[in-house]
Amino acid sequence: MAGGISFSSSSRLENTVLTQRSIRAIIILMISTLLLGACGLRLAQLQLVEGHRHRASADRNRIRMIPIASDRGNILDHKGRLLAANRLSRSVYLWPREQSQERWQQSALILSKILKIPGPEIQQKLTQIGYHSPMPVRIVRDISPAAFTALAEQAEQLPGVEIRAESSRIYPHGSLAAHVLGYIGEATEEDLKAHPNYPIGIVVGQMGVERIANAELQGSWGDRLVETDVRGRELQMLGVHPPVAGSPVQLTIDLDLQRTAEKALGNRRGAVVVLDVKTGAVLALASGPTFDPNLFTRKMTTAEWKGLQNPDKPFLNRALQGYPPGSTFKVVTAVAGMESGKFAPDSMLGTYAYINLGGHLFHEHGAGYGVIGFSDAFAVSSNTFFYQVGLTTGPEQISKWAQRLGIGEITNLGLEGESHGLVPTPTEKQKLYGEPWYGGDTVSMAIGQGLVQVSPLELTVVYATIANGGWRVKPHLLASQTDAMVAQRQRIGLKSGTIAVIRSGLIAVVQQGTASQLNDGSIPLTAGKTGTAEVLGQRDNALYVGFGPARDPQIAVAVVVENGGFGAESAVPIAHQIYKTYFKTQSK
Repeated sequence: MAGGISFSSSSRLENTVLTQRSIRAIIILMISTLLLGACGLRLAQLQLVEGHRHRASADRNRIRMIPIASDRGNILDHKGRLLAANRLSRSVYLWPREQSQERWQQSALILSKILKIPGPEIQQKLTQIGYHSPMPVRIVRDISPAAFTALAEQAEQLPGVEIRAESSRIYPHGSLAAHVLGYIGEATEEDLKAHPNYPIGIVVGQMGVERIANAELQGSWGDRLVETDVRGRELQMLGVHPPVAGSPVQLTIDLDLQRTAEKALGNRRGAVVVLDVKTGAVLALASGPTFDPNLFTRKMTTAEWKGLQNPDKPFLNRALQGYPPGSTFKVVTAVAGMESGKFAPDSMLGTYAYINLGGHLFHEHGAGYGVIGFSDAFAVSSNTFFYQVGLTTGPEQISKWAQRLGIGEITNLGLEGESHGLVPTPTEKQKLYGEPWYGGDTVSMAIGQGLVQVSPLELTVVYATIANGGWRVKPHLLASQTDAMVAQRQRIGLKSGTIAVIRSGLIAVVQQGTASQLNDGSIPLTAGKTGTAEVLGQRDNALYVGFGPARDPQIAVAVVVENGGFGAESAVPIAHQIYKTYFKTQSK
């Protein structure tokens, strides 16, 4: 019995143990099933639901779309000679996602020392494009060989830093024609807003022809798709969309004349303009002092930037600024006098030491020249002769013919800082200055002083109109515009007698007057007029405007030298060099 009791207890114990084991097995099985199910669900989510996003993320890590900058088109003179071109250079780009924002701050310090640019400037560019941007940002162009070597040595410590070969702008003649050519620079925020299709880092024209013709010059960027390793090194190219180079732009500028003009001006404050009297093509346009546009193709030093801020304003294009024209304006007064019907080409007037107008004395150069006509009045530059012409003709007629001849909003090259001449009427003076018109205003206007302002470019247009028989031409810089501009010439209604007597007078100025230096036999006979314009508290400005050759005019020349004294002293020698170069090149 005892044994039976023992057997029964043992059986119940075994059943209990089996039951406990079964429960544990079931629990373990359930846990395993749940874990495997969770893993399966997560795997399904990653592969099926989020697979596309993760695959794209992985591709971005190993596949890069690298922009390829296009070459800017060359700028050529009218004979096809290079004024602006391209050369091979190296730029530094950063791939923002290759480092964390905190690590980029450390890398910016290293790059700052190597590239000689401020660390905050680097961080600013990264912030601007965004630290999660898949596209690179350029932080510097045209690095030195030393910087290239230093970056290559530290490549392992600087992931996301790429050195890329590009083309950089070069102006082979340095500062020559800088005010015409302008300069380039990386697109500003305003540029990018105005042109949403611009890629970050694109270089655009910021001044001069580089800006005016930017659409033709810039071309279009391309890109290439490459596979990289974890260090960012290229493994293979997956595709390429080649860039399209910009188109060349040919100017009307003549390299020889431009070089002569700038050399003769000698970086003094002033300007020289040479114009084709038949087409309006600008053959030379020089302004002094000038600057070197090559400075803007790389990182500029502090000293270089300060040099561009000097009081002589090297960025100011003086060829397009208004100056008192002095006696060179007497051509306008003569035209107004004859075309208004107040005078005939053969009219004669007495000249005096001065004229008295309301108690104010307006002086001649000397004691007077007796009774003379227009031709002799130009030759001796008689003030009292033109005082009388101006007073009889009136300011309204002088202003009217000044505009017809090309002074005012007629000329427009599209360059920066271009201003238009001013030959106001009494009504305009009252409106502009709130003052009445006086007889002295008319007397001053008649000899190009007082309120009269004319730019050197406008002066060439005035004299070109006399030279070509009465056609007012449209000045332009792009050779592609010449045919259209010739078609836009306007005959302004000058009588042949008016043109003939003015030409005769301007030839007399060269043959026997204040521009006789031009009659030394070294060049064909030319025609022109000197001017000396008063500048309050300073030495007078020196001017010369003329055309040549006298019998078959081809070019008009205007010269202004600020504080140069007499026109014969400072301006005529510059014109002489211009004529020599022109006639020398024409004879070849």
